[in-house]
Formats: sequence, structure tokens, C-alpha cells
Amino acid sequence: MSAMRIVPMAASVAFVLAVPILLFTTNIRFLASDTGYLEGGIRRHDAAENTGIALGELDYAVGAIVRYFEDDAETLRILVFTGGQETTLFSAEETIHMEDVKGLMRTLFRANEVALGFVLAYVAGTVLWSRERSGRELAKETLAGVGVGAAFGIVVGIIALVGFESAWERMHEIIFTNDFWLLDPSKDRLIQMFPETFWAEATYIVVGMALAEAVVLVGAAGGYLWFTRPPRAEVEEQAEAEEQEETSEDGGEGGADVDDEASTDEGEATPEDEEEEESAEGSETRAGARLRRWWRLPWKGRRTAAQEEQPQPPPPQAQPPEAPNSGSI
Repeated sequence: MSAMRIVPMAASVAFVLAVPILLFTTNIRFLASDTGYLEGGIRRHDAAENTGIALGELDYAVGAIVRYFEDDAETLRILVFTGGQETTLFSAEETIHMEDVKGLMRTLFRANEVALGFVLAYVAGTVLWSRERSGRELAKETLAGVGVGAAFGIVVGIIALVGFESAWERMHEIIFTNDFWLLDPSKDRLIQMFPETFWAEATYIVVGMALAEAVVLVGAAGGYLWFTRPPRAEVEEQAEAEEQEETSEDGGEGGADVDDEASTDEGEATPEDEEEEESAEGSETRAGARLRRWWRLPWKGRRTAAQEEQPQPPPPQAQPPEAPNSGSI
């Protein structure tokens, strides 16, 4: 396979994979940056009661966490008032874990930006500018990407429903290289603010948003394919042309050999046939030999030979000119 065909194929596969990456990372980034969602989460899970800190202070902490994921600060330091005294919100272990979480979130954010940039560049470069891909091909590739994302989302959803706790712990063991993520709900405020049930809800929301976006993309791509479908006659002609092209490329040489053999069998006599003819001519009459040769010819050849064997009618003889009538006076 030539490089001219490998590059477009690789770009097409990358686009199919970039679509689900773009969907999931966009949803994760949206929730991680939405202070309203995070503030609602700490209220649903009684963070003020669990931590003993007022909701106003916790709302301030939520805003600081969102800014921490976006800025260049290495360490998260949040001071809150509790019991009339100012104290740090998180312990040293929680602070180290938040540094690891920030590294993970920044990786997801960069993946989101790369996926978005590639999708836009692919559409602009191959469809709008160079015309290497038609709108129908782009729609089919979009459907393929949505299919990959839907399969991944369904698997994640099933795992979350069946055994979220074990899957959540296993994910932490794979992603993080230390055990600072093992927090104690009785004293660590980070897990008191965002317990495991909060992350289960967030997982369902991310998957649900991705599936909803997939439905929209399927409707758009499927509708485009439906309204731009070619007439049946054009489809049949295109299929026949592709079949003929494949036949000429794959079996051209073999077909030529078969045709040569067929023409040899039909039009030319083998040496054995010639020997048989010579022996037959020596023992049979001339009429029998002519009949045998005529029978071996193709149908058109038979008619030609038969016409040659038929006696030709004599050419018409010229009639003498009539004498002029002699009139009497």
C-alpha cells in the first residue's frame, strides 16, 4: 500500500477516534469548571454538616479549586474560617493528591483542545479546501466516531451501575502512582465535600451528556445522508463501474490469458488436429475432409465457409442493344 493511500486512511481513523474523545473531554471539562454544579453537589451531599464549615466558606473553596485547575499554581492552599479561627482547608496529603488531580485535569484539557483542533482542521482541510472527502464521507466517518463513543459510554455506564466502587478504586490505582488518594471520610475534608456518590453522579452525567450529543450527531449525519442520497440508477452504475475497475485491476492478466487460450481453442488447430486431418484426407474423400474442417470452425466461420463452398451463379450476360424501330413514311 502506497504512502499516498496510508496518510488519508490514518487521518480518517484519527478523526473517528477524535470525535468521542472530544465529546467526553468536553463534558468532563464543563462539569469540572462549572462552579454552580459543584456548589450544588456539596449541598446535595451535606458537605457543611460533614465538615463543620459554613456553606459560604465551602463555596469559596469550590471557586478556588476551579481556578486551580486552570492556572499555573503548583500547590492549592485554601484558608477558611471555622470556629472563629482561620485554618487550612486541606491537609498535606490532600494537597498532594490535589496536585496529582490537577495534572490529570490538565491532561484532559489538553486532549480536549487537541481533539477539537484536529476535528476542525480535518473538516476544513479535507472537505472544504482540498475536497478529498465529500460531505457524505464526512457524515459516515462522524457516524463511525459516534458509534465508538457510544460503545465506550455504554461500557462505562454498565460498570458504574454494577460495581462503581471497585471500578473507582481500580482507576485510582492505575492513574496515580501514590496512595494519597486513600482518604478517610471521618477526617479528610476533600472526601467529605465530594464523596464517592458525588463522583458516581458525575460519571452518569458525563455519559448521559455524551449519549445525548451522539443522538444529535446521528440525527444530523443520518439526515444529511438521507437527503443527499443519489438516485438508484446512479448507485447501480457506480457499483458496476467499481466492479469493472476491480476486475480489470485484479484479474486483467489472468483474463487475458484465458481469452488467449479460448481464441487458440476456437480459431487455431493444434498439431494433433493437423495430423488427424492429414490422415483423414488420405483415407476419406475430399467432401468428407471439407465437412470435418467446416465443423471445427466457429459459427461465423461455418457460415463463411459454407458460402465459399456454394457455387456462385454465373454473371449476367450483356443483352444486345435493341435495333431502332424503322418507321414508314
